[in-house]
Amino acid sequence: MFVYSFLDDLDRLGARDYQPTEQDILRTRVKTTGIVEVHFSFKNLNFKLFDVGGQRSERKKWIHCFEDVTAIIFCVAMSEYDQVLHEDETTNRMQESLKLFDSICNNKWFTDTSIILFLNKKDLFEEKIRKSPLTICFPEYTGAQEYGEAAAYIQAQFEAKNKSTTKEIYCHMTCATDTNNIQFVFDAVTDVIIANNLRGCGLY
Repeated sequence: MFVYSFLDDLDRLGARDYQPTEQDILRTRVKTTGIVEVHFSFKNLNFKLFDVGGQRSERKKWIHCFEDVTAIIFCVAMSEYDQVLHEDETTNRMQESLKLFDSICNNKWFTDTSIILFLNKKDLFEEKIRKSPLTICFPEYTGAQEYGEAAAYIQAQFEAKNKSTTKEIYCHMTCATDTNNIQFVFDAVTDVIIANNLRGCGLY
């Protein structure tokens, strides 16, 4: 889908004075390998973000490194419920994400760490769910093949992995190329991080 959008704009992209638009930048992707550290400011606060690879081969590089992080943002591509891993074609991608989420959410390193769950690519999921049944990933699913019910079911599967009675999972349905959606979500995420910092200092 994204490839076609770029091909449709070949004349614009090939122009001598081409400058990438916000959407051009959002629609590009570079595979994360190892640990990528990014510093930025938002609402007069300084953030340090560590982007890590979720592939099996990448996890051993970072899983033990972040015991002091304030929050973990766990991203899942909702639209990949009917796809398999590149490195293991017998394993469903969403089932693999559930296993990884379980291992992180209940890991001893992250006992007091806030978990923020991004169920991403909601736009692609909404389009795909009409044609490709959710039972490919969840054979026990008996709900409707429509966005609302299917998305709620996926969210419930992830939240059910949380074994702690004190840890709350903050879940957001996201579309990374929708700047308004991401702005709203990031505002909410920032509020969670600030609240947890204050709570850790006994001020909340």
